[in-house]
Amino acid sequence: MTRNNDPQDIRNAGGTGPEPGATLTGHACIRRYLPTLESAPGVYRMLDAQARVLYVGKARDLRARVSNYARPSGHSARIARMIRETTAMMFLTTRTETEALLLEQNLIKQLKPRYNVLLRDDKSFPEILISRNHPFPQIRKHRGARREKGSYFGPFASAGAVNRTLTQLQKVFLLRNCSDATFESRTRPCLLHQIRRCSAPCTGEIDAAGYAALVADAERFLQGKSTAVQAALAAEMQAASDAMEFERAAALRDRIRALTAVQQSQGINPRGVAEADVVAVHMEGGQACVQLFFIRAHQSWGNRDFYPRTGAGAEEPEILEAFLAQFYDDKPPPRLILLSHPIDNADLVAALLSDRAGRKVELAVPQRGEKAELVENARRNARESLGRRLAESAAQTRLLAGLADAFGLEAPPRRIEVYDNSHIQGSDAVGAMVVAGPEGFAKSQYRKFNIRGDSLTPGDDFGMMREVLTRRFSRLLKEDPDREGQGWPDLLLVDGGAGQVSAVAGILGDMGLDDLAVVGVAKGIDRDAGKEEFHRPGRPVMALRRGDPVLYFVQRLRDEAHRFAIGAHRARRARAVGATPLDDIPGVGAARKRALLAHFGSAKAVSRAGLPDLMAVDGISEAMARTIHDFFHPRG
Repeated sequence: MTRNNDPQDIRNAGGTGPEPGATLTGHACIRRYLPTLESAPGVYRMLDAQARVLYVGKARDLRARVSNYARPSGHSARIARMIRETTAMMFLTTRTETEALLLEQNLIKQLKPRYNVLLRDDKSFPEILISRNHPFPQIRKHRGARREKGSYFGPFASAGAVNRTLTQLQKVFLLRNCSDATFESRTRPCLLHQIRRCSAPCTGEIDAAGYAALVADAERFLQGKSTAVQAALAAEMQAASDAMEFERAAALRDRIRALTAVQQSQGINPRGVAEADVVAVHMEGGQACVQLFFIRAHQSWGNRDFYPRTGAGAEEPEILEAFLAQFYDDKPPPRLILLSHPIDNADLVAALLSDRAGRKVELAVPQRGEKAELVENARRNARESLGRRLAESAAQTRLLAGLADAFGLEAPPRRIEVYDNSHIQGSDAVGAMVVAGPEGFAKSQYRKFNIRGDSLTPGDDFGMMREVLTRRFSRLLKEDPDREGQGWPDLLLVDGGAGQVSAVAGILGDMGLDDLAVVGVAKGIDRDAGKEEFHRPGRPVMALRRGDPVLYFVQRLRDEAHRFAIGAHRARRARAVGATPLDDIPGVGAARKRALLAHFGSAKAVSRAGLPDLMAVDGISEAMARTIHDFFHPRG
């Protein structure tokens, strides 16, 4: 049979071949599927006795691949373990090998099998955008899908790298970074113009042709043509000096210095590589670090390290292949990707990436020259990063063991959840949960809870905690009632004393979760850091000696929860400050809201406006004007 790689089809796809006998496992189980398999490309799944997916793999020839698993010998220790645990298999054939690779990666992301390599960090990377939806383009940081019309340059390894580059680019090319609404409302130049970081097109300090020339220079620089830009600025500075326009010459000199600073901040700037990603992997102690360097326009735009799950023992080629397929799932690949190790299906991966990019993408493992030096530099960074991580992991392991000893836990906790609330006299209340474990803080697992209880008394911390814990664990019980997954905490830390701990224990007891360990962290005498008291249900209050590493660890956990809660509260309060009744009108989004406020000056004035006045606003049709009018003047 042939199936496509639509996600809905993936979820509903069944197995092919005979139903395995209840007592057959391993090679015997796998061998029973061989008579019914086709010699066609496709994807297979290996399942354990609880029907959990152990592994998802692709094959150019399903029958040949599965027959390899049916052999009793010749397997690595990892594959041998996987075969022993297999009690059933499922198969999907595809039209092409590329479809099989794409389907495999979709299934890995959805199912997260234990024996597959899995990229755990799939955040987007920031870019620089020069917009094209305004006569005077804006330059700014961009993250996410490229939906807006304009020129995109990136990716950069971090927001900090983008911000530093943008600051220097503003000094060099004087492009505006204000919003279109701010641009239209200006009547005199802003501070950025006064400190020579903007040419102030908003007030006519530069005409359209002059500004377009600055935009063209900025784009040339970001495309790697910095020499021509520098030469032009140097000639212009010399001309100004010859004409005794010394103030203008000094301004041009400052722009040239800023341009040089941008180039120096880029780090390694390869002469022979215009555009590439350098991907290197290093393995040690059963863990892997993948180091990724971005090279664009002959400049290094930073690097990022990744720590993929290694699938219980995968080796470098398999890790790199999985990384490439998963990382570029939602990111445009460059024309060239330099690798530290050759991968088994290089032609297949290159075809997949080329299809995603709409142009040819080349994979290479350089052996000499500048490209090989770039790869070696990435490998060295991967080795050093993994070394630091292993050292930190060992220290974290000791801290978790010390935490278990201090609080009488059965074993070092694998998952710690820390809870805190933040509000101002009960307003804009937010509950926060941070998570920590053997690898430190798991920021992707953090959660915030906008307190919704209408019956809560302002400032009722117990009531807020009840709502947060009820919502958190009701959902967890619904998703994993047998408590077999990794989302269940081994330890709950709450900010508070005996009363708070007693309340939390009561909440958990009402939900049948009274076996979860709870510890309250109270400020102690004089609210002095280092004199914290720890409260546990039904046990005497305790303290840790000042200077104990476990005490510092708990303080870090508490402070991180406090930081996250305050940040979430401030964000909610800021949204509330900017909220207006216009937010509740169907069909009125951000653009129409700005247009209405710009035209009438306030939401109250909008509420008093008649139909003809509303229709006079740019972007407000007769039907929308009637919707707005009826919202404020409901018919009896």
